[in-house]
Amino acid sequence: MITINEHYLKLQASYLFSDIARRVSDFQQANPDREVIRLGIGDVTRALPRACTEAFHKAVDEMAQDLTFRGYGPEQGYEFLREAIAESDFQSRGADITADEIFVSDGAKCDTGNIQELFSSDVKIAIPDPVYPVYLDTNVMAGRTGAFVDGRYQGIVYLDSTRGNNYVPELPSQEVDLIYLCFPNNPTGSTITREQLKVWVDYARDNKALILFDAAYEAFIRDDSLPRSIYEIEGARKVAVEFRSFSKNAGFTGTRCAYTVVPKECIAYDSKGGRQALHSLWNRRHCTKFNGVSYPVQRAAEAVYSEEGRTQTMELVNYYMRNAELIAGSMKELGFQFVGGENSPYIWIASDRDSWKFFDMLLNDAGVVCTPGAGFGKCGQGYIRLSAFNSNENVEKAMARIRLALG
Repeated sequence: MITINEHYLKLQASYLFSDIARRVSDFQQANPDREVIRLGIGDVTRALPRACTEAFHKAVDEMAQDLTFRGYGPEQGYEFLREAIAESDFQSRGADITADEIFVSDGAKCDTGNIQELFSSDVKIAIPDPVYPVYLDTNVMAGRTGAFVDGRYQGIVYLDSTRGNNYVPELPSQEVDLIYLCFPNNPTGSTITREQLKVWVDYARDNKALILFDAAYEAFIRDDSLPRSIYEIEGARKVAVEFRSFSKNAGFTGTRCAYTVVPKECIAYDSKGGRQALHSLWNRRHCTKFNGVSYPVQRAAEAVYSEEGRTQTMELVNYYMRNAELIAGSMKELGFQFVGGENSPYIWIASDRDSWKFFDMLLNDAGVVCTPGAGFGKCGQGYIRLSAFNSNENVEKAMARIRLALG
């Protein structure tokens, strides 16, 4: 008899964004003449930078000729892209990261979900609340949690991120082994200072713990005093793995390219206390289960680091940040408490309403899709998230509709 992994049965009825899609679909079927403006899921709306599409086309042309055709590439990524990443994203900011510590993949979501396979089933995990659902759900699937009780899974150490701590969680009161951090944060849009991040690095060092640091939104940081990488913090190479993506800064949500950084001196321990290099373990996992990102996509990603690519990518980032400023200004005008929008494309808005009721109200009365905060965790109840990823025209229209609906 074939049996299932029953840990999947612990998962809640629906993945957050699937539930949102279902509700929006039901609304559109019932109201076919109503225009819906989506400010929920963080999907970009503008075309790839021209430098990327030109590199993409050129690489596809190479694939059309026998002499320049390429089959399987290196699972870790082509050297041309890894070198560009190491130099531009890390070494230029004083972070000692080399090309062979970078693993190119098809998405930060995949990597943040898959990295947990390297760790034993009984590690103690600390996860912020609210949080991007993938961190939590993949550990539920792996059997590292108990049942879902009163809005939380037993066995997880939740790190409350609230207005009281400016949405930067405090250190856990008990020892933990694996820590998930995301800054600029998804969903709250909050940021972390160098001094605050150093506290976490020191904690991981002192407790032989590991930090999984999701920096997918670092391109949206405008305050130069804020760290863009955890490796800008002394000691982080030994205790942190970092995830990044081309999805939001260069519009690769449909093109699929990201990367994970695993420093060679970053270690975990076996059951006897022996030191094990995570770099070699992740390399083995990566090579066993992944065949690499396609050559044309990696050439397109490399173009992000060209002079033209940098300019065009920054234009995209600035475009979405103008939307963020517009949303933040509208929420301030309406009297809402919120965070984000300054160094992040997300605005986290506090309300006295139930999150899903607020979602339904905005959808039904304004034709605007948000993301209910409760879908990100218990501490998200009473909040919604608005995304800046849409056209300037649609964001202006959405804000006008929301002002009318709430007026």
